[in-house]
Amino acid sequence: MFARFAAVVSNWCVCLGALGALAVLPLPAAGAQEETLVVPAPHDSEVPVALPPARHPSPYGRAADRAPAIKSEFALVVDQDTNEVLIQKNPDEVSSIASITKLMTAIVTLDARLPLDEELQVLREDRTSIGWTGSSLRPGVRLTRAQALHLALMSSENHAAQLLGRTYPGGVEALVAAMNAKARELGMNDSNFADPTGLSPQNRSSPNDLVLMVKAAYGYPEIREFSVSTEYDLPMGKRLVRYQNTNRLTSHADWQIGLQKTGYINAAGRCLVMQAVIEGRRVVMVLLDSFGRYSRFADAQRIRDWLIARASAEKSLTLQ
Repeated sequence: MFARFAAVVSNWCVCLGALGALAVLPLPAAGAQEETLVVPAPHDSEVPVALPPARHPSPYGRAADRAPAIKSEFALVVDQDTNEVLIQKNPDEVSSIASITKLMTAIVTLDARLPLDEELQVLREDRTSIGWTGSSLRPGVRLTRAQALHLALMSSENHAAQLLGRTYPGGVEALVAAMNAKARELGMNDSNFADPTGLSPQNRSSPNDLVLMVKAAYGYPEIREFSVSTEYDLPMGKRLVRYQNTNRLTSHADWQIGLQKTGYINAAGRCLVMQAVIEGRRVVMVLLDSFGRYSRFADAQRIRDWLIARASAEKSLTLQ
């Protein structure tokens, strides 16, 4: 009799424990367009775990033994100066990269040394595959090449990127050829570029290759400046149109971001690449195919928090 009573009590305890575990599961965030994201500081309760090793070793060195749990399907975090791998998750896998493509569009545009103050006009042929929806850059709007670069990098404005392609010597086809040639020059052997905007799923790369591209892009002052500015007012006739950064981390005072680019299409998921200084260390982050409204930004925050904690632990050891 006592044994049966003990078994019942034990079963009730198991059930209550399971309910308690369910109660602390985070609710999924609702979907929203990238341009309207407001990212709260994540409060992740997960214990850092070791990530599985890459299928092939990353060329940048040995990954850290322990790292935070990363929600993005593909990730690579590298010390910009030493190439030490800090975190890796499928770093050699190739996937669509969406508007991360626009970094290469900017690189080859600047390499061509075209006048940045040249006034360009949006034409009907600059219409992208998703049409004019959501864009204020309609046929007849005039802006400089520098302004087009600014909007493409900061706000991921597709028609600005398409305009840069059309006004490149030889047009969009020549720009795409230059993008692929630049990729080969940088050693991005697993990458392919198909258009200036990133709307085509045939814009593909791996985290390993994107680290190379981010490091190259960081060498261009215009890309650094335009990609991290928080907002920009573009005069259109008698009115101003305010554009905002698609990466809200750029407006967080505790982040020191030197370069960034977001991206999203269905084939790519939500993507993010950044260069940031964390505890005096220059770091390159690549986060691809993240699901959910906040996941890529939460991944970046987890990585930053972990690097800060790791640096603090190392300092404590040296003082002992």
